[in-house]
Amino acid sequence: MMKCGAVLLFVVVSSQGFSSPRPERSTSPSRQFVIYGADAKVRGAVSNLAEHTKANLLALLRKRDDWKTPVVVNLQSQQANLPEVPAAVVRFSQTGFGIKLQVDLTISKDLDVPLAERELLRSVLLEMMYRRRANISAGTVLVEPPDWLIDGVLALAPERDCGLLIEALVNSETPPALQKFLVQRLANLDSTGRTLYRAYSFAFVQMLLGEKDGAARLAQYIDRLSASSTDPLADLKGQFAFLANDAERSWQLALKRLQTAQTFRLLTFAQSERRLDELLRVKISEPNKPIRTVSLDEFTRHKPSASEKLALDQLRRDLLFFVPQTNPVLRPIARDYQAIAALLARGKGRNTAKRLTRLEATRQRLTVRMTEIDDYMNWFEATQMKSASGNFTGYLKALDQSSFQPARRHDPLSVYVDALEDQFDN
Repeated sequence: MMKCGAVLLFVVVSSQGFSSPRPERSTSPSRQFVIYGADAKVRGAVSNLAEHTKANLLALLRKRDDWKTPVVVNLQSQQANLPEVPAAVVRFSQTGFGIKLQVDLTISKDLDVPLAERELLRSVLLEMMYRRRANISAGTVLVEPPDWLIDGVLALAPERDCGLLIEALVNSETPPALQKFLVQRLANLDSTGRTLYRAYSFAFVQMLLGEKDGAARLAQYIDRLSASSTDPLADLKGQFAFLANDAERSWQLALKRLQTAQTFRLLTFAQSERRLDELLRVKISEPNKPIRTVSLDEFTRHKPSASEKLALDQLRRDLLFFVPQTNPVLRPIARDYQAIAALLARGKGRNTAKRLTRLEATRQRLTVRMTEIDDYMNWFEATQMKSASGNFTGYLKALDQSSFQPARRHDPLSVYVDALEDQFDN
């Protein structure tokens, strides 16, 4: 599912030419991406795509944007005499002061926007990995981020529809062992294999984020990837303690949870609203006390107890699995609730009250707008459509069945009056 920036990029590319004698440049809002070539509209669309891709990653990791190395994005038009030039590729090398990052994008009417997004994310991850390694000696082998990390982060973007990926998990026969999955390369797989690989990547990254302090631990894992070993599972165990106990069992349970939940069936907006309301009524269980239900805003007024922190952490996990299933309109809001729950669970409730108030106001406005849209669509179907859609057939049938004639009485006087009425009618 292409994002707004990706759609704009495709539309602009389809209608613009690239005949500038000298490459112009633009700088993205965060100033990390310096974009050369094409025209201002295309550079602006690429800038939006790059910033949006980075913002999604930072939101998952709950990190601030603290980049050190800029990324040069070189836009070049497609040339008929060079068909072998890749549509998108990241070039990185060492300069003695760190690494140099460049993303080459071939602009054409058939631009593969998801591939461009993937390479932009790769460049952001590389910058994070080598941010603290300024003095890299000559001949050092530079490590690339694993494919599962790139595809998992992309699949967890708020606007991404993970239905096809989870459906692929449901229909898969025997999932690979975790050790085997971690060393697989996306480039070596066919089309079906790539879809499954992306589905497993989505499940794995979601599993890591679902653990306690999962986002912070994943961020630390990325920071240390430049010094990783040849055993990816051992590197992961160094950051995620739950993998050290029985990594394979945790992996299989995470896959089974996704398969049995059938989250590929997206909820409607109304269903998503009801489910979100249920999740936000946090249930607190304490020894020798009845279970009590607490709303999320109550945790902003006091420091949560140990049992309340456990409940908030469980809410964070539930919201993590709820996001792919919810209606796309509500996904950013659900992610914000997830971030607030994570902060409260760590005892960092400062300024969360205002944030929660703004989020509730946004949610109410969205609910009103969606209700207005539903009302308009119902009015349009009832008064403007030439043929009925059949959506209200059951309701109308029930209404007809509810219209009934009162039963006649059978006492002698009633029978006599009914007979007289029949004679007069005839």
